[in-house]
Amino acid sequence: MRGRRRGIILLDPEMMYTRYQRVRRISTLLPHVFQGSHHLKPYRAIINLSVLCVMPLASSIDNGFRDFKRVIQSQRYSTRMEVSNEYCLKEASGILSFIESTLYEIQGLNHHWFNLPEERIDSLKKGGTFFVLAGQLLENPRMVAMLEKVKSVQQRFPQLNVIGFHSGSSISSAGDQALLLRLIMSEFITFPILWSNMNFSKIENGAFYVLFRDFRNPAIFNENLELEMLNKAVLKLNAQVDGNVDEENPSLRCLKGTWSKQSETITEPNSCSLLQNLFLYFPGCISADENGNRLFLSDSNHHRVIILDGNGKILDCIGSSPGFEDGDFESAKLIRPAASFYSDTEDCLYVVDSENHAIRRVDMERRVLETVYPSSIRKKQKSVWTWIANKLGFGKKSKAEFEEFSSQSLVFPWHLLKSVDNDFLIISRSFETLWIMDLASGEIKEKIEGHSNIMEICGLLIMEKESILTQMPRNWLQVQTDAHCSLKWLSYASLLPSLTTFQDHIVMCDAVAQRVLKLSREAGACSTILFSNFGILGFPYWISFPLERVYYVAGACKTFIDNIQCFTLLPGRIDIRLNIDIPIGTKLVEPLSEECIQRQARGAAIEVQGAEGTVGSSNKVGAAQQWYDELDNLAFETPEPEINVEEEHTTLDVKSQDGRFHIDSAVNTSPGASEVVVYAALYLKLKTHPEYEETREEYAARIADILNPARSGEMERDSCFQLLSQSHGDLRDLIFLRPLHVRVKLETLDHPKADNTKNIVLTNSAVEVNVSL
Repeated sequence: MRGRRRGIILLDPEMMYTRYQRVRRISTLLPHVFQGSHHLKPYRAIINLSVLCVMPLASSIDNGFRDFKRVIQSQRYSTRMEVSNEYCLKEASGILSFIESTLYEIQGLNHHWFNLPEERIDSLKKGGTFFVLAGQLLENPRMVAMLEKVKSVQQRFPQLNVIGFHSGSSISSAGDQALLLRLIMSEFITFPILWSNMNFSKIENGAFYVLFRDFRNPAIFNENLELEMLNKAVLKLNAQVDGNVDEENPSLRCLKGTWSKQSETITEPNSCSLLQNLFLYFPGCISADENGNRLFLSDSNHHRVIILDGNGKILDCIGSSPGFEDGDFESAKLIRPAASFYSDTEDCLYVVDSENHAIRRVDMERRVLETVYPSSIRKKQKSVWTWIANKLGFGKKSKAEFEEFSSQSLVFPWHLLKSVDNDFLIISRSFETLWIMDLASGEIKEKIEGHSNIMEICGLLIMEKESILTQMPRNWLQVQTDAHCSLKWLSYASLLPSLTTFQDHIVMCDAVAQRVLKLSREAGACSTILFSNFGILGFPYWISFPLERVYYVAGACKTFIDNIQCFTLLPGRIDIRLNIDIPIGTKLVEPLSEECIQRQARGAAIEVQGAEGTVGSSNKVGAAQQWYDELDNLAFETPEPEINVEEEHTTLDVKSQDGRFHIDSAVNTSPGASEVVVYAALYLKLKTHPEYEETREEYAARIADILNPARSGEMERDSCFQLLSQSHGDLRDLIFLRPLHVRVKLETLDHPKADNTKNIVLTNSAVEVNVSL
């Protein structure tokens, strides 16, 4: 039956399927057109790819009318698909010219660069191969999925210059800037983003990819482009640049798996560098062990899992720095841990290692982190000699690092559910892909794509957890869902791994205000968890600057230093006391722990005292002698007893009558130049003034200034201020970290001689250094 009603044509399904078969036969005789690219066999070079924003031809659709109908329904194309190729190429050329012109000024009248370190500007000016995600990056329901593809290409091809380009919004809008910064933080975007208030395209609320080299000959792909096709396009362009334009050449390097081991140096978002000094930096997910009174908090952007009890006391911490390493808690490495699941029967915690595209298992009794997926890394044999060979650069390349890309591989997993069949249901952050993993073998059994298909399998589990959300305060839920602007259609589902039931409470991560909330089911009262025992966390990796990497440029130190002082003294023991004034209007959350202090001595000095007051030898000390002494200690030291994680850590009596706190150190020196460096991690919060109450903006400005002590990087400071002022939390409860960096330079004279003897005289000296933060 065929009919017409108000301009809508109704077609018989059988007739529609017949036409589909005819189109399919005709399409075999025509050039093949794919989403985002146009291939004419006589022209194989990537620069001949045209802009074709059209629906896929029948040859790319599965057999059967049901599949055909499903694909047609899933492709929601707007009028922008009717834009001509010539117009799109003209728009893309304009974007390329504009991007190139902005590289000489980070901020101008019509543009603003975010997330762009100064040292990267020169490399972008040199040209090379660029991959750009362009269009409306905010309020785009497909943005999370597109970012996953861009980040995957960035990981596999680190030589690419990856850029985000957002146009059509006011660069002076504080609200939009906060949204962009929140997007950078929540999606862990490490590539720079160019913001322009100019309109380069008539495409509304859309986005697309642009691939080009040296700002010429752009190739454009629409937002529905598959990840495998993106990788092939990049490989073709690289092959062309290398002089090899043969598409069929089998010598092209195989794609790495998404889980290939990352480089030792992990790039982190530059625009969020100040926010990194918040105690919690995007707390994304949480799970519980109710019987053991333990909570497992994924402090995602600090690349660690914090173990705490129901009162907020920190019991342990998994992860030392970003990377991909198995081992004990202090040496293991993750990148953006996400959802977790605690197994009571095994006493193990399973963690989604998002940026490593892996599943990790934590043996709580042994305090060891292991890899469950990918299995090739789990099965890899390890030994002490293998570790030494790898560190010296003589190790063999792991087969896992060069294995071909598998369509079943995890790509930025985030959610983790346990099925009734004892399988893990792993879902991507965009909620577009589901992987079913066999828990026993660690193998991926099935990969499922599409929101509707995922809901068919996981719907009951998701709805069961969503029901808990209805008990949370509505105004708080509204703030959380507004923050997830890219997943408004699934705003509640995106919050699922960030809450858990715990005894008589609901515990929820607030990734907007960087805190953890606890809701009493009986009383209905919601409160912020107050953390304690920060010494367990040790010294943060991001504020540690190895001495050999610190250098001076034009007389100024590359890293910010709170205080530098020089002393000329006689050789012997030197006691050093730091008298420290914390920033005005702040207070220490708890007494400073010795584990949060790091001391380093170089040159003709060796450290002999920490907080315990132990004194070492008073013999002469030289650099060579220190090195041999350390080797002797490594060779002959006796094993230390196992550390009890429940044991209280040493804290310093920091308060004195003058209201300052002190850090004591002692060194033995020989004649020559030496330097003592002291780092400390001070956990602070704002003081409450009983006389008057400041506005949220004033609180946010004070915190932003404390986090930016060098008064440099004003763009980052302003972005930090915007994000804090819109966090909707009480900023007086926000815990933040103020790094302390002090250098004491010592010029040690020659040893004085004793009267009428050949012996030398060792002296005891003491110095004080006053530091105001």
